[in-house]
Amino acid sequence: MEKRVDIIGAGLAGSEAALQLAQRGVAVRLFEMRPLKQTPVHQSGKCAELVCSNSLKSTKPESAAGMLKAELHALKSELLEAARESRVAAGGALAVDRDVFADGVTAKIQAHPLIELISEEVEHLSTTADALIVASGPLTSDTLTRALREITGGAHLAFYDAAAPIVMADSLDMNRLFRQSRYEEEGQGDYLNAPFDKRDYDAFIEALRGAERVVKKDFETRELFQACQPIEEIARKGHDAPRYGALKPVGLINPQTGKRPWAAVQLRAENAHASCYNLVGFQTNLTFPEQKRVFRMIPGFEKAEFARFGLMHRNTFVDAPRLLGSNLRLKESAQSSAKFPSTPIFIAGQLSGTEGYCEAMMSGLIAALSVYALLSNKELPALPQETAFGALLVYASDPATKDYQPMHVNFGLLPPLETTIKNKQERYRAFAARGEAAMQDFSAQLKKSELLVDNLDSLDNLEGREFSL
Repeated sequence: MEKRVDIIGAGLAGSEAALQLAQRGVAVRLFEMRPLKQTPVHQSGKCAELVCSNSLKSTKPESAAGMLKAELHALKSELLEAARESRVAAGGALAVDRDVFADGVTAKIQAHPLIELISEEVEHLSTTADALIVASGPLTSDTLTRALREITGGAHLAFYDAAAPIVMADSLDMNRLFRQSRYEEEGQGDYLNAPFDKRDYDAFIEALRGAERVVKKDFETRELFQACQPIEEIARKGHDAPRYGALKPVGLINPQTGKRPWAAVQLRAENAHASCYNLVGFQTNLTFPEQKRVFRMIPGFEKAEFARFGLMHRNTFVDAPRLLGSNLRLKESAQSSAKFPSTPIFIAGQLSGTEGYCEAMMSGLIAALSVYALLSNKELPALPQETAFGALLVYASDPATKDYQPMHVNFGLLPPLETTIKNKQERYRAFAARGEAAMQDFSAQLKKSELLVDNLDSLDNLEGREFSL
């Protein structure tokens, strides 16, 4: 196959995509602006450099993170192998020596005869390649961001996360919550409400005002729209300020008391089957441990589990539900006004709105499979929504997804089981077993169409049940 693909960004997604395509005989030009032009957080010019934690999360098969690793293994992820080769002790998590990991990935890329690693900042998206994968990451340069805006439009390209926390529905005490929209009768409405009495509200606000915030770096400071003000900043403006904003009780009647609560946190379902809820108006800059401590003071949240913590930081990403298909390809409607509408463009990594290290690897892998299928005139089956990453793709590419924010894999995104299982651990094991079966079927389809190559034999002898598929 005499085809060439250009990839912008040699992070986790770009590096995985480059190796996957090269393994399939496709020539790749991999562009990385580092070290010629650094970001505020990177330290080197190495491929796949980790800039935050060195943990790739849990390896337990019955966890969403463990499911994702099993899926990466099933699809022969090159970076998963590199992670195992650089593994350090971390209990039930897969953690790596970040330098050994980056060195290993860089060596793989530099050694492959079909990959040309180019140290150069890409300033536009025009290319003579047969396809383009943009995986430039959350700190995409200003120049490339302007080029992206020409295609996506300013309304579909975000520059900062301003996300409220998301909690798992099954971790909430529903006996303390009530369902009601403002000014509607008891038992109706689309929102869950957590009612405060005055004593609990006073304690919550004091804890909120004194909680530890994330230490902002220079590149994270900015002016915020009023609607995006952190809830703790609103509380600092006045003890009762949240009661006139996100926590206003107006129009609500607590059916347990027959009266209007002193204040109320409203929760909006994050998906169609209401397995997780968004805390409306709770954008926050608190540290993750403080979010867990303080937000568990909300009535009914005493044992709350978070599918996503709130955050506010620099993070360039596209409005995936409006722009991307489930194969991570930019929709034709989004490219129609571009100067190069004939070049297939795919977006991977955090730029597509997937959050997390392994999520970035998988998005690069799926983008590579999508490109290879396109160049080979083959049909790539959809990744089943019963898998961890398949569920994330459905969320990220569904036009019905509103106020899109980056998300990592979690059980809240998975479709419900056919049979209700009340025990949480048993339910998670059932999710994992169902996902494993779906992934086996998906892998078999790829092998039958010769889209999956057996290039990672060293992963066949994994210890225990880790990544089992």
